[in-house]
Amino acid sequence: MPSLGDRPLGTVDLNADVGETDGDDALLAVVTSASVACGLHGGDPSTMRRIVREAFRRGVVLGAHASYPDREGFGRRELGMGAEQIADAVCYQIGALGAIAGLEGVPVRYVKLHGALYHRAAADEEVALALAQALAVIGPFVVLGQAGSALLKMCEKSGLPVATEAFCDRAYGPDGRLVDRKGLGAVLEDPMRAAARAVAIAVGGSVEATDGSILAIEASSLCVHGDTPRALEHAGLVRAALETAGVRIAPFAALSP
Repeated sequence: MPSLGDRPLGTVDLNADVGETDGDDALLAVVTSASVACGLHGGDPSTMRRIVREAFRRGVVLGAHASYPDREGFGRRELGMGAEQIADAVCYQIGALGAIAGLEGVPVRYVKLHGALYHRAAADEEVALALAQALAVIGPFVVLGQAGSALLKMCEKSGLPVATEAFCDRAYGPDGRLVDRKGLGAVLEDPMRAAARAVAIAVGGSVEATDGSILAIEASSLCVHGDTPRALEHAGLVRAALETAGVRIAPFAALSP
């Protein structure tokens, strides 16, 4: 299955993780894809339904933002769950959002993992395979993740469409991985820096690492986190900078089948 990262030059999606914190649904006015928390790290049924309605009204594509079952740690703790348990938890969350979205007649088009599970599935081939096989059965969904990750490789082998993601509000280490959130400067709190990074990724296919080296990076979608300080300002400036640079903003997945 071809990667949805193979998009026309000068086109990028802008996604945000929503349904996690109060007011983060304001980002739906700016982004083209919304990764909706499904209740295990944040969110609840009523929040999901409100976001589904607003996303549909604004023409924003819906995705399930699935995590470890870890509300206390906001899904950012490594729980060490087995591969089958992880697949069960992810399918459970997709099913929950799918049922809520079905009440509004809106499809869930993609899946993006959250927090510690995002990083686990990017490196752990057993977990990546279990997830790919499960998603191929209950989907198909587009799977959004980092280019070259074990998850996207296994999903492609299972015949699932994939899309690549980069982060304009997070720091990258020289190994191409995101800097741990506990590290100094891991989150780019200056929206102008986030906007400049977005343009560098979308136009130049590159990102500056913490040691000053320049890394090649592939992304059909750029993420702005809803829980980042000044998130709405970040998203607005990112979108404006991309459009000024001549980049077309469009979802990587279809709004409807």
